[in-house]
Amino acid sequence: MSGQLSAKTAMIMDNLSKVIDKNSPIPAYYQVAKIFEEGIIRGELTPGTALPPENTIAARYGISRMTVRQAIAELTAAGLVYTRKGRGTYVAKPAIGDIAFELGDFDAGIRKRGLGPAVRLLQAKIVKAGAELAAKLSVPAGTRCLFYRYILSAAGEHLAYETKYVVYAKQKPFLETELPDPSLSSLVAAYTDRMPVTCKRVLQAALVTEEEARALEVPAATPVFLVEQTLYDRDKKPVGWGKSVYRGDRCKLTDYEGWRKEDFNPGAVSDEQ
Repeated sequence: MSGQLSAKTAMIMDNLSKVIDKNSPIPAYYQVAKIFEEGIIRGELTPGTALPPENTIAARYGISRMTVRQAIAELTAAGLVYTRKGRGTYVAKPAIGDIAFELGDFDAGIRKRGLGPAVRLLQAKIVKAGAELAAKLSVPAGTRCLFYRYILSAAGEHLAYETKYVVYAKQKPFLETELPDPSLSSLVAAYTDRMPVTCKRVLQAALVTEEEARALEVPAATPVFLVEQTLYDRDKKPVGWGKSVYRGDRCKLTDYEGWRKEDFNPGAVSDEQ
């Protein structure tokens, strides 16, 4: 059995024969994630197929196991893979009815409309979890968390306001230069010792709070799409939580079923023309 597994792993790695450019400004974990994503989309990795072990992927691309975990976190957040505790990571079936709210989708949607997307970091710091945040993250009150908030804009107009919290387990110093593309999944992989494998998003209609109105530079009572996102590790424990507020008067939501939504309309949350 082990010989068969090794042969199958070797075949998978042969199919994913691309190399990564370590001199590229694109992070290595993202390059590896894209290689596996392309293999999944092309059908070389079918639903239910086990990904090679972390050490095999690390050796194949000359990267660390931590970088591999970041790549897997990226694939997990995209709904392309899932992890079974003690068994490994597997290719998922195409998600049905999945609405994507990742920063990359927003960025692609804005660019498709010929506009220049911009991300402005407003604040990044270490905070101690209060009672409400501690409950959302299932941690004791006072637990240290990485907190950041930022604005997403296009053509000089503020379109979305985001706040995110990550359980700060590694005690690793963080740099604001690491946060221009602050997806929750990548920050969790970088600043916690627990890999995110499941993402839950809750969408609801709301009106802006005073803080959100100031950040978005809109009048009070402006309608918004409110999206709460929670990332869980393989033990179903929260490792990150965030809230995204998209202007209801300037954005619309589009839902496509299955993979390759970007072939139809990149950017599930997009600027309304």
